[in-house]
Amino acid sequence: MKAKDLMIPLQEYLKPDTSLKEAANILRTAKRDEERFGVKGLPVIDEKGTMVGFLSIGDILKAVFPSYMSLMNLGDFTWDGMVEDMAKKAGNKKVSEMMTKKVISVPEDAPLMECVDHMIKNNVKRLPVISKDGKITGILYERDVFFAITRAMLDENAGGGK
Repeated sequence: MKAKDLMIPLQEYLKPDTSLKEAANILRTAKRDEERFGVKGLPVIDEKGTMVGFLSIGDILKAVFPSYMSLMNLGDFTWDGMVEDMAKKAGNKKVSEMMTKKVISVPEDAPLMECVDHMIKNNVKRLPVISKDGKITGILYERDVFFAITRAMLDENAGGGK
């Protein structure tokens, strides 16, 4: 099995100059397959169609909770509504400021074991799938890889199920 066999075709993406407020709304309402479930992350594609990064919900949380705050004892100076205030301020930042720029991706013909290797070694839950011409064609999700593995584990693949 190859990455292209399990990937979800790319339906939505973000642009570098999109605000985090707009990006958060797109993530909340994005389509996965035919349903609008929302997604945990989307690729960032520039005007040339090249993937320049990836924005996840974790990146948005980091925009609201900057890393320097982890050095402080927040209990000493937090207030009710602090997160909401910080979220409103972070909403004006651009996707390009908060996106992950070093994106782990796989080619369409990558074997499933290579995909699992990248996910585990890089602690990522989704892998952009790249065509031979260098464009992103889909995303391989950890959940879909897990289901493929468990189908094999439980001998539920076509023709061999119990």
